[in-house]
Amino acid sequence: MAEKPTPPWAAEMPEGSFISKGPTYPLGKYFDRFTCDWYTAADGMTMKYYFFDPTKNGWPEKKDYSILIFFHGKSNALEGDVCINYTGAEMYASDAYQKTMGGAYILIPIANEKRDETGRVTGTWSEEYIEATQELITSVIATRTKGVGMRFAFGNSAGARFVFRIAEAHPEGYDALIPVGTTDISTDEKLTEFDERGIYLLYAECKRDEFNHFPTDVVPRLPRLLAMKHRVIFTPEWVYNGDGGIASIFGAVEMGQHCLMNAIQANLMFDDGTPMDPLFPRGITGWIADVVAERKTAEQ
Repeated sequence: MAEKPTPPWAAEMPEGSFISKGPTYPLGKYFDRFTCDWYTAADGMTMKYYFFDPTKNGWPEKKDYSILIFFHGKSNALEGDVCINYTGAEMYASDAYQKTMGGAYILIPIANEKRDETGRVTGTWSEEYIEATQELITSVIATRTKGVGMRFAFGNSAGARFVFRIAEAHPEGYDALIPVGTTDISTDEKLTEFDERGIYLLYAECKRDEFNHFPTDVVPRLPRLLAMKHRVIFTPEWVYNGDGGIASIFGAVEMGQHCLMNAIQANLMFDDGTPMDPLFPRGITGWIADVVAERKTAEQ
């Protein structure tokens, strides 16, 4: 088998660093905690989705569990159940992550992707999905829960772009946005609306993202993002895997630094239990727990 090419950023790695070839968390361990179903929207669009219910996995019935909604990246829908992992959601169904968050529903809508005769992926997230997807989310909350508390929208790459688009169209439907690996940020006007509604933003983008150009596409927007009321701007120098190595993924092109969602699925924690970044001393699950507690305090 041929060796993977050397990543384009290899010469820039800090002294003593090493290249890590994949995440250290398991793939498929928690698939059986998710149920798969289909939803048909008013416009006739039919979409598959996966759903994790904490009350079916040891947690008591209550009316205010948070719901984590994950939008996958381009082509991930073609991977079948593996999409649960690729979208970043699987580990959030684990006992450890659920405990830190105090229990949470997980919903993974799936785009109707396919490959055309040339092998090009079509049908990924676009504005055509907004209304059907919002209907799906609303229906799942109404029929499969006893009510939810905060609504967190995660998105990876194309899914991150869709987080912004669906929240722009339905800002009333979300309490926190976590777009990962996109430079297609909402306009200043829409960011102002998010602020007025008290929406939290965790914007995550690696400075060496192989698909997005950080200096020209992100840096000019940073002052406006930093001016938001409830924001965490996470722009790490490097994406790491749990083993402490700098992440590399080669799939026709190098994309290890683009796939920051892998580190977020690892809860931004190394395997030895130390945080990958001081912004998240208790990982993403700890941040979610803090946001939920802050919102509850504000509402009292």
